[in-house]
Amino acid sequence: MPRVGIPKGSSVRLLVLLLFSIQLVSMGAMEMSGPFWPVHLRQLTSNDALFSFASTAVYVGPMLGIILTSALWGRVGDRYGHKLMMIRALAGLSLTQLGLALTSDIWIILILRFLQGAFAGYIAPAQAYGVSIEAPSRRARLFAILQISTNVGSLLGAVVGGLILDQATFFWINIVASGLCALCTVVAALTLPYVAPVIKVSSADNETESSRRGLFNPATAWLLGIMGLLLLARMLPQTSFSLYVASTFEVSNAMVGLCYGLLALGFILCATSWSRYFEQRNPAQTLHAMTGIVLSCIAVTALAGLTRQPMIFALAYFIWGLLLGATTPVLTALISKSTDNSRQGQVLGLSQGVSQTASIIGISLGALLSQVYGLQNIYLYVCLAYAVALMPLILLRYKPLGILGKAGE
Repeated sequence: MPRVGIPKGSSVRLLVLLLFSIQLVSMGAMEMSGPFWPVHLRQLTSNDALFSFASTAVYVGPMLGIILTSALWGRVGDRYGHKLMMIRALAGLSLTQLGLALTSDIWIILILRFLQGAFAGYIAPAQAYGVSIEAPSRRARLFAILQISTNVGSLLGAVVGGLILDQATFFWINIVASGLCALCTVVAALTLPYVAPVIKVSSADNETESSRRGLFNPATAWLLGIMGLLLLARMLPQTSFSLYVASTFEVSNAMVGLCYGLLALGFILCATSWSRYFEQRNPAQTLHAMTGIVLSCIAVTALAGLTRQPMIFALAYFIWGLLLGATTPVLTALISKSTDNSRQGQVLGLSQGVSQTASIIGISLGALLSQVYGLQNIYLYVCLAYAVALMPLILLRYKPLGILGKAGE
């Protein structure tokens, strides 16, 4: 069965720009409420135990929903088309945000947040749809562009949400977010062309290397594990960041926010440049370069943990962001290429689930280590986590797994 609706030439660039815009607006809409859930929940209960539980569950719930359902939705997209899954996800975001606007019951809020992750999960189908229209050689750039849109949306969404909360109530944050997601649903339905699912060819004469690889192969498993470890390392200082900066450097909240934002800014500025660099490298060369990047992350985070100068800390965070632009998008591209073209939705959904799992573990482990051993050592733990990720990365360079070949090829 031939694939239909696949654009060519300049129209692909326009569609990628459209995907970027939809993801920026929809993810920005979700992040409008992100920083302010504890403030809202505190207004809904005076029970400290319930507040403590809810202020954690309101963030972990969507992640758990994504972990449990992302691979399933990816499999459905592989069978019926990823455009349908994008529309389903955007509609789910709109409806759950509307429900969150209309309820003031904490338990219903937590249920809706879980359902938001379980029935929405937009990022994976957007990636799979992008893979279906983009050339394989440009996948790293595609994933970089889509992750940039998420980061920009998160930054802008938090600012817009704060502006709304200064002038109105939390209700209006969720109402505006619901409306923006509904608008994205309509735009996606009317403007994105349908691309028929890839049908796996059984004839040996017609099979290409990319169409022979199943979902559960050693190369994919190794790459997913490495990506998960790198994300875990990145998330370790998440909960203690503001306390660490404020107590270590005795700076203003504005400086704390600037340091935090520099990480995202570094990623945004150079993720596409990294992807263009890796487009010219084969998988073995990519893994060799990735080893150097992880070693650089160890050096930079060690500097962040050792310095007592706020400007040096800020510079280290910016450089860390520059380095992170070469990790997740490039590894996601390798994961995509390591898997059968007819299973892209499933493998990218699985990748999203691994990312969310690693994020939860990283956040929880970082909070635990900070409470037990103190804030001052948090970046030492980041260095150690990167060192752990370095071991399978080095081993993979010398294993002839799937597309990766042997080191030096």
